[in-house]
Amino acid sequence: MRFPENFIWGAATSAYQIEGAHLSDGKGPSIWDAFCEIPGKVAKNENGNIACDHYNKFREDVKLMKELGIKAYRFSISWPRIFANGRKNSINEKGIQFYSDLIDCLLEHDIIPWVTLYHWDLPLALQFEEDGWLGDNISDLFAEYAELCFERFGDRVKNWITINEAWVIAILGYGQGVFAPGRISNSEPYLAGHNILLAHGKAVKVYREKFQSSQKGVIGITNNCDWREPKSDKPEDIEAAERALEFFLAWFADPIYKGDYPEVMKARLGDRLPSIDAETRNLLLGSSDFFGLNHYTTMFATDATGKNVEADVHGNGGLNEDQEVELSIDPDWKLTSMKWAVVPWGCRNLLQWIKKRYNNPPIYITENGCAYDDKVENGEVDDQHRVHFFKTYLEACQEAIESGVDLRGYFAWSLFDNFEWASGYEKRFGMVHVDFETQKRTPKASAKYYSSIIDNNSI
Repeated sequence: MRFPENFIWGAATSAYQIEGAHLSDGKGPSIWDAFCEIPGKVAKNENGNIACDHYNKFREDVKLMKELGIKAYRFSISWPRIFANGRKNSINEKGIQFYSDLIDCLLEHDIIPWVTLYHWDLPLALQFEEDGWLGDNISDLFAEYAELCFERFGDRVKNWITINEAWVIAILGYGQGVFAPGRISNSEPYLAGHNILLAHGKAVKVYREKFQSSQKGVIGITNNCDWREPKSDKPEDIEAAERALEFFLAWFADPIYKGDYPEVMKARLGDRLPSIDAETRNLLLGSSDFFGLNHYTTMFATDATGKNVEADVHGNGGLNEDQEVELSIDPDWKLTSMKWAVVPWGCRNLLQWIKKRYNNPPIYITENGCAYDDKVENGEVDDQHRVHFFKTYLEACQEAIESGVDLRGYFAWSLFDNFEWASGYEKRFGMVHVDFETQKRTPKASAKYYSSIIDNNSI
């Protein structure tokens, strides 16, 4: 079976994970620059100061994308590379020039740029001065940053993503404290999440009022979600799985598609969850031209009402005293090096759940991939686990399309092995192996396999 005509085949990265040049040419520090300096926060106390050195190697990297047949490239812009202190009084023309050159280079190679405005690297100044995503002014400051990006790049960029994975920013950054800015709280995630939604809505409003009609682009948000399968057919487990999905994906998608937070969240969180008033509802409702989805794994869900379930970044993600859901995996499921289970049918089920809940929006899978302990042997990387992952997850995508899901594109995560946040450089997600000592790029077997899929528009 072939994929639909005009299906978008891409690969994805993010600024802090690949660019390096962390303080070059006028760039300001980000919260991740600071977080990596705290001993014990990142594996082996590693950081993104150099990463893949993409800032200096982007031309050869784009040439490599072209050779692999990549049709679209999703990358993120570093806010502190554009505004060094996060505000428009600190505009950095050299940073703007870098992204302008990157965009031009992509277009010269017939690769469509998909630009994410925020992939977690908040300007450090705004963490100090505005309390980061907890601050009242942060959404307006984001909209000002977004406006400059639309002004400078929108003549060539037609695909915009405002925010990457609000759930991760809120829960891992403000709930569990394992990602920057490293805060631990049972209330701050919900305020941070609310402000992230406001930032998205305000940026979209600016784009639609000032740029969209002339630039003829689209704009949306990307949320992440793993599938939650009821562990049994008991009604309470079916409800628990639904509740887990609502606390995960519907938290950020419902306000955009339905105009309010899920009822289960409002009932369980009370005044810890900010309310969506009429003005905010109007700002958010219908504010995404497409449904961006990052998906990696699947877990079973069991009702845990009244039980004490420990939170775990790899499993029981979220604040479980709020959800009362216990998560588990089948011992027969294969695991990646992130200890995430490989469960392709979970991807299909999640796509179908989105279709049903949100009236079949156009969906782009903006990240899907896996980490394995890849080694270069005789100049090659034979990552058959990743080949199998892509094959089976794309087969699940085909099943979803056959069932009526409006899936329009797929971006493999990631183009390169890169700095994997708190995991440092140990976890390799790339289709292209990177030797971080020499910066040598080696396309893996999975890159060649993915190229063949793109060539044929079928598996």
